[in-house]
Amino acid sequence: MKNRAGGLGTFNYELIKAIAGKPLTDLDIYLNLKNPQHAEAEFKNTFKYKKYSSLQRHAMFRIRQKFDVWHSLNQNTKVEPMFDPKKYILTVHDVNFMEEKKGAEAEANIRIFKEKLKRTDTVTYISEFAKQQAHKYFDIKDVQEVVIYNGNPISTLVDFKDYNPEIPADKPFFYSIGDFVERKNFMSLVKMIEITEGYNLVISGGNDKAYGQEIKEYIKLKNLEHKVFLTGKVSEEGKQYFLANCAAFLFPSIREGFGLPPVEAMRFGKPVFLSTLTSLPEIGGNAAFYWDNFDAEYMRDFVIENLEKFKANPAAYLDKIKARADFFSWAKAAEEYISLYRL
Repeated sequence: MKNRAGGLGTFNYELIKAIAGKPLTDLDIYLNLKNPQHAEAEFKNTFKYKKYSSLQRHAMFRIRQKFDVWHSLNQNTKVEPMFDPKKYILTVHDVNFMEEKKGAEAEANIRIFKEKLKRTDTVTYISEFAKQQAHKYFDIKDVQEVVIYNGNPISTLVDFKDYNPEIPADKPFFYSIGDFVERKNFMSLVKMIEITEGYNLVISGGNDKAYGQEIKEYIKLKNLEHKVFLTGKVSEEGKQYFLANCAAFLFPSIREGFGLPPVEAMRFGKPVFLSTLTSLPEIGGNAAFYWDNFDAEYMRDFVIENLEKFKANPAAYLDKIKARADFFSWAKAAEEYISLYRL
């Protein structure tokens, strides 16, 4: 739960927080955490807590306590019970490793996933796309399968009036957020803003690895330091500040199991621009605008044209945007997961 800047950390935290708000008198729910003291301080005696060590990721050191139900919250985690529970629930976010990784790295992910599938009684998916992708690459045995959409992480508005964004305020800005990996396709935004007048670009997220360095080098090479601002990871106050104040939210990702940030932007009534790839049309619905390619001039013209339409008649868009944001509910997701926990 500690990496709230990433999709899995956000999923874990928001789902657990929503479950904590439900009646649980008939259930004893254990959270297996490396640092349980943080969760215990927030959720008190709502849950029971177990601290696991890195050793427990290895088969011979797996958790030996017997459980009626085990919920593996993503397809890659190595934390497993030693003994088969009465019901094993697996949540699949994506199997992007089949398309992004090769060799030994891919084989490790494949092995872990296949081992989970052997134990699984119920598979939940965070989108219809995630379900289709899993079936494309793996033989999913005849078990219960359920699509449970994620909720909107912006469940609580925070006070960001004292937040200092440390970017110039001379121009309106476009915003995006996510870990800097190639599938996020942030370079297309940098190349778009390079030829766009009157706007800056702000991107938040961890950018210290190879793809982040590639983008930093491009910014320097093209002298874009006055137009493109990389904030690194931001606090909740920072994220909400940028979402609330941006002219539009841009998310040209080429591979998403769900895509939480566009839903967050919709919470603030922002026009959202997405790629047409993988799960994003399913998540954005008719409330988003969609690029069908990543040519810089096309992307720029598409954004400016549709942004002008939005500004000319915001009422025609805002109802759809906010309705789409409200459609995704952690409270609803929590109820669906809890119903699966009850044998």
